[in-house]
Amino acid sequence: MGVRGKLVLACILGVLICSCNLFMVSEAVWLNLPASGTKCVSEEIHNNVVVLADYVVVSDNHSHTPSISVKVTSPYGNNLHHKENVTQGQFAFTTHEAGNYLACFWVDGHIQGSGDVSVNIDWKTGIAAKDWDSVARKEKIEGVELELRKLEGVVEAIHENLLYLKSREEELRSVSEVTNTRVALFGIMSLGVCIAVSALQVWHLKRYFQKKKLI
Repeated sequence: MGVRGKLVLACILGVLICSCNLFMVSEAVWLNLPASGTKCVSEEIHNNVVVLADYVVVSDNHSHTPSISVKVTSPYGNNLHHKENVTQGQFAFTTHEAGNYLACFWVDGHIQGSGDVSVNIDWKTGIAAKDWDSVARKEKIEGVELELRKLEGVVEAIHENLLYLKSREEELRSVSEVTNTRVALFGIMSLGVCIAVSALQVWHLKRYFQKKKLI
């Protein structure tokens, strides 16, 4: 392979690695928790997806770090993670339900009135939550081969997302068709009722005028 071929190959690999890194970026969220009340973050996730998140309280006062409570629930309300009186922690699970997964944070009651509390959340899902260092050690791969393996995982994740979006589109189309059918039936029934009421009114007025010998 000539120099030009090697340069082209290097450029292609560079683009692939950049694409891989782009899809594997985790979502970092900052929350300012009030002294009273709850703040939540949510993400719509489909079935069989690995979720990994780390959270930590960030305080300017190094001598005393406020504690918080955390609760993570599934779309059907199942409790996936619940901790109280903590300053940092982690939750990890594999989804078994498609929908919005909710993580709620609030300041512990005994320190209320101390002002807002900042919480940093590093939320990873799917391919971004995979421990690639362990994969590299276990399978003894590194460098370009490892990046290609990451890219393969990204492609699989994109394919799964497309399948999920397709299934959601089919569900929404089905709901829309059922709704349109019901609306059409309701319109026909409403029209029939209006015609029946109008006919009854004409019949009643006709009998009234006949009794009064007006017609």
